[in-house]
Amino acid sequence: MSRRVFIAGVGMIPFVKPGANEPYPAMGARAGQLALADAGIGYEAVQQAYAGYVYGDSTSGQRALYGLGMTGIPVVNVNNNCSTGSTALYLARQAIEGGAADCVLALGFEQMKPGALGTVFDDRPSPFEKFDALAADLVGMPELPLALRYFGGAGLAHMRNHGTPLEAFAAIRAKASRHAARNPLALLRQELTTEDVMNAPMLWPGVLTRLMACPPTCGAAAAVLVSEDFARRQGLRTDVSIRAQAMTTDTPDTFDSRDMMALVGYGMSQAAARQVYEAAGVGPAELDVVELHDCFAHNELISYEALGLCAEGEAAAFIADGRNTYGGQVVTNPSGGLLSKGHPLGATGLAQCFELTHQLRGTAEARQVQGARLGLQHNLGLGGACVVTLYQAH
Repeated sequence: MSRRVFIAGVGMIPFVKPGANEPYPAMGARAGQLALADAGIGYEAVQQAYAGYVYGDSTSGQRALYGLGMTGIPVVNVNNNCSTGSTALYLARQAIEGGAADCVLALGFEQMKPGALGTVFDDRPSPFEKFDALAADLVGMPELPLALRYFGGAGLAHMRNHGTPLEAFAAIRAKASRHAARNPLALLRQELTTEDVMNAPMLWPGVLTRLMACPPTCGAAAAVLVSEDFARRQGLRTDVSIRAQAMTTDTPDTFDSRDMMALVGYGMSQAAARQVYEAAGVGPAELDVVELHDCFAHNELISYEALGLCAEGEAAAFIADGRNTYGGQVVTNPSGGLLSKGHPLGATGLAQCFELTHQLRGTAEARQVQGARLGLQHNLGLGGACVVTLYQAH
């Protein structure tokens, strides 16, 4: 990276169920204000802004950012499905690294409706046509919403390939609930046992219970990124930096391999993680904390292997041994993750940034991972895009 990029400030509002939220302009503005206050600067210092959301009309980003001020700066609206927030972060980091700006705001927000995700524009080709066709061929289940079909199918593939028990996915959800109980910004804070998750209503018999899926959520999060020179001039903090970052999209193997795990981004995740490790000169064994994309417990499990936290086929043992939580090898999703913290699509990537920034600052309070120095973020959007970011404490 030609210029070092620092996280000067982060902000996040509590995630809530649809209907309990403020309108998106209010949520976005509040998250932005919190990030600016955390950085100790005003909006007039921001030179560019990237605003991420999935469900909203064009220039909704301006509508939210105008709540911070109308300074005439470039505002770019970003939509990359569930990886939208980290895509905004990726663009902000690029602007600073490349010298186009010294202070950039990345904002993510989402005002969601209850229920499963679905297509909004049904009068034109869907970006998921090829995904739907392959999923229909491999697993069927046309009665299920697309996300359940895709990620449940990926979990089923892992079960068939490696003998992974359903209880492994349930244990992930239970772990998420224990972590979220320590997070005042999380949506679902009730602790659950593995048995609770197993006994929840089955959405796909033998494959997926209701508690293994993340809930629709409303919320917002933001980050202020700065160059080292700007931070020094303004007296801003330089205790957390982005050490490496990569974005990947689908390759022909997504479809040609005829593998449900590949269809939901296993290859994208693996490639992005590999690029980040190589750029930073570190390996997964050196990580202290990870925020990864657990839209379903199934995706957390396969992401352990895609990110190199354990070897392929070893995820069930990784979970059973407690290597994915406090006192183990690496703490995964101390925030509670998407499963318990919630998943407002445009905000998720920046909420992960919020969590890891506080972990590396040592300010995560009851959920603090002691001595955390390296944190990895993994944010995935089907269709598809994956962003992996490595943060370092200084």
